[in-house]
Amino acid sequence: MDLPTIFSASGPLARAFDGYHVRHEQIEMAQAVAQAIADASTVVLEAGTGVGKTAAYLVPSLLEGGKVIVSTGTKALQDQLFHRDLPAVRAALAVPVKVALLKGRSNYLCWHHLNNANQDAMLSSRQEVKDLGLINRFIHLSPTGDKAECPTVPEHATIWARVTSTRENCLGSECQHYTDCFVMKARREAQDADVVVVNHHLFFADLMLREEGVPELLPNAQTVIFDEAHQLPDTATLFFGDSVSTAQLLDLLRDALATGQTQARDGVKWNDVLAPLDRATRDLRLCFGPQLQRLAHPQLGESHPVHSALLTLREALSEVREALESQADRSPDLAQLQRRAHALMQRLSAWGAPERANEPELCWVDVGSHGLQLHRTPISVADVFRRQRLGLADDAFAPDEGENAAQSDQAQEAPRRAWIFTSATLAVKNDFTHFTQALGLEDAHCQAWSSPYDYPSQAMLYVPEGLPAPNAANHTEALVESALPLIRANRGRAFVLCTSHRAVQRAADHLKKLFEEGADPFPVLRQGDAPRPTLLEDFRRAGNAVLVGSHSFWEGIDVKGDALTLVVIDKLPFAPPDDPVLAKRLELLEREGGNPFMEHQVPQAIIALKQGAGRLIRSETDRGVLMIGDVRLIEKPYGRRIWQSLPPMKRSRRQDEVVAFLETL
Repeated sequence: MDLPTIFSASGPLARAFDGYHVRHEQIEMAQAVAQAIADASTVVLEAGTGVGKTAAYLVPSLLEGGKVIVSTGTKALQDQLFHRDLPAVRAALAVPVKVALLKGRSNYLCWHHLNNANQDAMLSSRQEVKDLGLINRFIHLSPTGDKAECPTVPEHATIWARVTSTRENCLGSECQHYTDCFVMKARREAQDADVVVVNHHLFFADLMLREEGVPELLPNAQTVIFDEAHQLPDTATLFFGDSVSTAQLLDLLRDALATGQTQARDGVKWNDVLAPLDRATRDLRLCFGPQLQRLAHPQLGESHPVHSALLTLREALSEVREALESQADRSPDLAQLQRRAHALMQRLSAWGAPERANEPELCWVDVGSHGLQLHRTPISVADVFRRQRLGLADDAFAPDEGENAAQSDQAQEAPRRAWIFTSATLAVKNDFTHFTQALGLEDAHCQAWSSPYDYPSQAMLYVPEGLPAPNAANHTEALVESALPLIRANRGRAFVLCTSHRAVQRAADHLKKLFEEGADPFPVLRQGDAPRPTLLEDFRRAGNAVLVGSHSFWEGIDVKGDALTLVVIDKLPFAPPDDPVLAKRLELLEREGGNPFMEHQVPQAIIALKQGAGRLIRSETDRGVLMIGDVRLIEKPYGRRIWQSLPPMKRSRRQDEVVAFLETL
């Protein structure tokens, strides 16, 4: 059966799904995926909301893709794909493919750490004790050990960190529970499956840490699909870089004290050995005062107190590492702690060291309210990702002239596989350059399909008149006051999406104040007051709420129908100006003769804005208003390029016109 027949009005998908619509965009996308699989080539495919990209890549993959890896942007999307979309398409096609879900190790209960938690008399609260009891019951009933399947303990509960493992504290094959390990069971199932669903973080962790990942997964895959691929440059930057934090050091201290006193009390005076590291870790944070900031290493200057603090810290960590090494043969836990200390020492020593000339990178510090992180980040991930995609060795950095021919042969011998990158937001007016350059995908075939929805009749784009500039001190309050008549006309049912956490707080507070003054019955739900799934459930249940959120609500949220008919975005989502890595990238781009603002910052803002705008219209029958409270969209020359990249909504600057439209919904 060919793809047009499968996707036709009388095909298996139409018979399987209620309300099925034939979409030529979906058929064309499926054909592009099938061609990439047949050619073992690389494609970048943008599919607007409503095209049905999930089925468009699943159908040809299940029929022709061989061993398939599907990587999604978040664990929530991963669960949706595995538990809902993939079984439905597989059943419709009646293909006998075996599927598996694989998450990072911190998502699976660990028998070893659960036993340790059960023996720990120092649990921090009654809630932790209660949650631990629920987990003890759950683990004996669960075939997977996946904490997402334990509904009685909230996902954000502090106990989870005590009963799951990390790459740093896993005992591996030395663990007495190794044969019963849920992580190993999930990996074995992934090795045996035809289709494996992972997320981007796990994919890159596996790529960079093969000994901790599933070495059989990627080499055996004929097809690799990245859904929500617009997130990949940021995820790749995170994993191709390196970092060490005061939180990691304090975790090491806590675990070393607990393990040392129970398994080697007579070997070392643990309090005496660990105290200097504890003091040095806290002193490191004190070098920066109370201000939250992000600083590149060159900004610190030679006289900054952080340099001497780091020297003291490395000396204290060296003492702890030696103490752990002296006791390592007494238990697997102590041996693992010694390895953790050694890895932290390596990362601390690398931070601030001279850059590798052929791999531009930046050392920078992120100062938080209670601790800090030291980062070593590649300025571009294009070269290293290109190497990985073409199957070159991890350590094949910028070859000497004599190595070029050998590396060329190695690239040609690499296993042939299809690489498929897809999202609703990858291009800027059908130009994919920003995305392909970021990941070194110059050889990719790129194609885009617009949303099949009737945006001119379904939606309106509104930029209010008279708003202050986005950097004005009163912008957030003015935005809320401008949105108030729309919220009232819409009877709540609105998202207010902000570009910063500070704006979320101010917008939520001002909304509550105005609602109280006007006796408006609209509940205000604020990001941070509850986990995201809880807030969304409360929003749908209320029927008249206003949800105020930042970045985590801009994408991956699907609220169809009358529940959400107004989306307010406070500002154009330009990356924060204090991002040291962005500043370095812009500096290098300018040095090469480019236009950093138009070539990097504007495309990034467009892709992020398209994600936020995509929350509004989620079906053929949805209607609503997108309000953007940023006058730059109208007044700046680049504003036209931005709004032309949005779906073709009817546009207005008149409040009465927008209110009248909302009152018809």
